[in-house]
Amino acid sequence: MDYSKTLNLPKTSFSMKANLTKLEPEMQRFWEEIDIYKLLRETHKGQPRFVLHDGPPYANGDIHMGHALNKILKDIIVKFKSMVGFDTQYVPGWDCHGLPIEYKVMSELDEKDSTRVQIRKRCREYALHYVRVQKEQFKRLGIFGDWENPYLTLSNHYSAAIVEAFRKIVKKGFVYRSLKPVHWCRFCKTALAEAEVEYQELTSPSIYVRFPVKTCPSSLVPYPSSILVWTTTPWTLPANVAIAFHPEYDYIALEVNSEVLVLLEELIDDISKRAGLQKTEVLSRFKGREFEGTVFSHPFLNRESKGVLAHYVAKDIGTGCVHIAPGHGLEDYETGLKYNLPVLTPVDDYGRFTEEAEEFKGQVVFEADEKIIELLKRKNALFHQEEIIHTYPHCWRCKNPIVFRATEQWFISLGINDLAKRSLEATEKVEWIPAQGKERFYNTLSSRSDWCISRQRAWGVPIPALVCTECGEYLLDLKVIERTRDLVEHRGTDVWFEEGVEMFLSPELRCKRCGGQSFRKEENILDVWFDSGISHQAVLREGEEEGFPADLYLEGSDQHRGWFQSSMLTSIAIEEQSPYRAVLTHGFILDAEGRAMSKSMGNVISPMEIISGYGADIVRLWVVSTDYRSDVRLGPQILEQIAEAYRKIRNTCRYLLANLYDFDPLIDRVEDKDLLEIDKFILNELQLFIQASLIAYERFEFHRIYYLLVNFTSNTLSSLYLDILKDRLYTWGQDSKGRRAAQTVLYEIVASLVRIMAPVLSFTAEEIWKYLKKEGDSQSVHLLTYPEVKSQYLFGDEEIKRWNLILEIRQRVLSRIEEIRARGVIGSSLEASLSIKAAGEEWRILKATEEELTAIFIVSEVRLSENSKFEIEVSPAKGRKCLRCWNYSEMVGKDELHPEICPRCLRVTAGE
Repeated sequence: MDYSKTLNLPKTSFSMKANLTKLEPEMQRFWEEIDIYKLLRETHKGQPRFVLHDGPPYANGDIHMGHALNKILKDIIVKFKSMVGFDTQYVPGWDCHGLPIEYKVMSELDEKDSTRVQIRKRCREYALHYVRVQKEQFKRLGIFGDWENPYLTLSNHYSAAIVEAFRKIVKKGFVYRSLKPVHWCRFCKTALAEAEVEYQELTSPSIYVRFPVKTCPSSLVPYPSSILVWTTTPWTLPANVAIAFHPEYDYIALEVNSEVLVLLEELIDDISKRAGLQKTEVLSRFKGREFEGTVFSHPFLNRESKGVLAHYVAKDIGTGCVHIAPGHGLEDYETGLKYNLPVLTPVDDYGRFTEEAEEFKGQVVFEADEKIIELLKRKNALFHQEEIIHTYPHCWRCKNPIVFRATEQWFISLGINDLAKRSLEATEKVEWIPAQGKERFYNTLSSRSDWCISRQRAWGVPIPALVCTECGEYLLDLKVIERTRDLVEHRGTDVWFEEGVEMFLSPELRCKRCGGQSFRKEENILDVWFDSGISHQAVLREGEEEGFPADLYLEGSDQHRGWFQSSMLTSIAIEEQSPYRAVLTHGFILDAEGRAMSKSMGNVISPMEIISGYGADIVRLWVVSTDYRSDVRLGPQILEQIAEAYRKIRNTCRYLLANLYDFDPLIDRVEDKDLLEIDKFILNELQLFIQASLIAYERFEFHRIYYLLVNFTSNTLSSLYLDILKDRLYTWGQDSKGRRAAQTVLYEIVASLVRIMAPVLSFTAEEIWKYLKKEGDSQSVHLLTYPEVKSQYLFGDEEIKRWNLILEIRQRVLSRIEEIRARGVIGSSLEASLSIKAAGEEWRILKATEEELTAIFIVSEVRLSENSKFEIEVSPAKGRKCLRCWNYSEMVGKDELHPEICPRCLRVTAGE
């Protein structure tokens, strides 16, 4: 007889090989057909809201791994929050204006032959193209959201919201125009926001320059004397108008080789070492405050410099005498305001010197450094020269060094109405994840200057200001702004550039300075950080689904000085409260060696490449395998490890499904009293898994989800319970209570597991659900609720202690069997017979579980005896091997009709 046909062997069409690259697009089409996001919202309508506000990526290329990390983290939260009963709102958005897009477009256009409107048209086309591209790529990652109604900063409605937010901020008096030094990119020809500046190492000349003393109280220094000034930016010397001293520091007049130099006393040793000074003599000492009002001669221009006081003068580097050029530095500028110093900026938009720099006119500032140094040498003004490697601001887009340059710009004041102070206070009410994000945000905001919101580019929202053609006065008129807002709502932002100024004027408008009525339009556009920063107005305050403030903002850690900050400042200015209740940040993507990914290094990995090779669920599983709060690594070997972990999870799920082929939970489920002890144990483990995963999701500790998922499927299930269960599932009677008990537990496990997996392995969980669900069940796993902990299955302390001991003994048994197997005494563990001697607690627990020990240890026989010393003896099992269940028994061969099987299998085949 072929006894294999009498076994309950696993059956399922759920493939062992995932074939995700084929399956996932089909699943994605299914979600689109049923409009899964709309169904999620409808399912939870009326329940508490959870709003995750999307920070808009730039629409300027295919998505990269940073995008994938960001969107998957958001998607996990959206799906989890929906499963635990929230009406979860997630509206994806795109940042469509700004330099990244214009920079790309202008690389294909001739700027001289292109009008502003033509440039803007091309930029719009470019941005909308990549909105479509990125949208499909995000959807391919399994991201749920309101894809049919995303927010685009270039849309008429959003752009009008930008103008309206600007109007509100103007009305409250925060906006002003001033000549101030800003970060300026000579290649992009525009001012840059602080968030658009990145710091890189740069080798610069480090020079010590003599400024001859012209007028000074005779008691301080002898004549002739020079102030020794240190700078790493020789190109700013043409704009020098003052030298700053710290009022409380001790300065000296130092005789060096028959000349007298003034410097900070604490820096004598450092300068002597650098310049190789041998013989020096201190002639006099004095406080820095005594130099206030002193006059010095510029080292090579016919100009005077004044002595001023400043507390920012450092005493650990330089000379303690600071070169002041108000046109090239913010601290210099603020000192200039205090002392009414002129703001000289002899540098044009292209970073070239103007006529004010005299013989250096037309030279690019950085290229002029050497020539300025040569001139200092000729004038005997250069005391010492060397090179220094230091961090210097660079343009985040073109990667070139920027210049500090005073230009007329529009600013939002952080001091008016204590905007910065109130923004800092608001951070105390925000939950920062991780906690150190609070300090980082606080430090970047507290150290920043007024916000420069104007840009000298074409692609963006216009600043709706006017310029009087008679006197040059700039006007911010609320009615003009309102008129602009309404026109933008109907016709888009191009209306500002297409129509004449008359379209925006009211008849009664007059210049506040001269009373004139002739105006031209401002040509500058708004900073894109203002565009995205007011999304709390354009999106969260929009329509019936108003979600202000958002429950969560989630972006990369660089947004502490970017979007988080621009959002906070504009929200405090307009709403007087934070736009978010919590902020979660993630790190950046590195390669497997810990290096930043870059095209030049050839170590960039595209998410779409991974998807085409492995599938989106592998990318999603990689995301949760990382502690995203720090920088995360990715490489081919890491991906293969993730793919292997996925295979183990999938195969465990496949095994669960395969052993439920004949199980209907409505008919075949057994009562709890009919469960075996090992079944109760695994149900306790399942509750602990549910509980731990729930906590991990709620705390956004997704790497814990990965660990829990892998550990539960690979160790708790595959290596323990399912291994123990095979005999009962395969060889017991199909409808026996023991087998149905096992299936009851398996169904409970997979029904919970598929829900826990769903936020992470979204495609695979949906696939499993299609094999598991019965008629009338929810059409998508993502519409289910998260599994609840069933307290009736949780063990008490005594049961936990008991099973810990059983599992410990099991491990000792398996180790002992392996030793005997290695000697060749037995083959499989079913060939073994165990003799276990125990005493006390071990004896009591083993005796109470005696009936299940052969299954737990996966052996053919277990004999227990009480003894003072714990011992395990392994010997070959007596009797013959049953051809049906492979257990050894002395009863095999006793039945004449079926001499090859054991009595238990005989009863099963007889239908008993």
